Amino acid sequence: MFIRIRRFLPETKVEGPGNRACIWVQGCSIQCSDCAVPESWPTSGGEKVKVEELAQKILNIPNIEGITFSGGEPFDQAKSLASLGCIVQKEGLSVVTFTGYTLENIQNSADPGWQDLLSVTDLLIDGPYISEGHDPTNLWVGSYNQRYHFLTSRYIHLKYEISDVSNRIEVRIQEDGSILVNGMTNFSKLEDIFKGII
Repeated sequence: MFIRIRRFLPETKVEGPGNRACIWVQGCSIQCSDCAVPESWPTSGGEKVKVEELAQKILNIPNIEGITFSGGEPFDQAKSLASLGCIVQKEGLSVVTFTGYTLENIQNSADPGWQDLLSVTDLLIDGPYISEGHDPTNLWVGSYNQRYHFLTSRYIHLKYEISDVSNRIEVRIQEDGSILVNGMTNFSKLEDIFKGII
């Protein structure tokens, strides 16, 4: 079983609670208008990685509390991600899943893979990105319609604290000089800042 990924980050503090690994999958059937990463849409891009290999890689990372699945669209590869989520959860890690679908879409789906991915998700952040409702002030979301669903007790303590925490970003300069940014922000303003210093 494989997962097609666009990017893997072994450690981040801005893609869900605590210190976590993050997988951005390749391929998105939703394709929200003004998406920040349209390069994640094609299903033919990225890199194919075996679930078992990725699981071992994640489990060998010290001091992380979980894994985040982002996109692209994780539910387009639900069966494989559910398998990965099951492996890491058995070892005590948490699973956060971002999706452009709503919880109701997923619950009403007859796709068993969708139900499997939902069943291993501790925190689901749902809803399509709506550019007219862009709101980077809410933690981990890009537009006002996106919601937090605490599907297990793992992060229920955050339910009433989440509105008091603002979004953050991480900026990494790679060996080749390229700049990678992750987290939620106003990306057009960020581009202006980079243009001013480069």
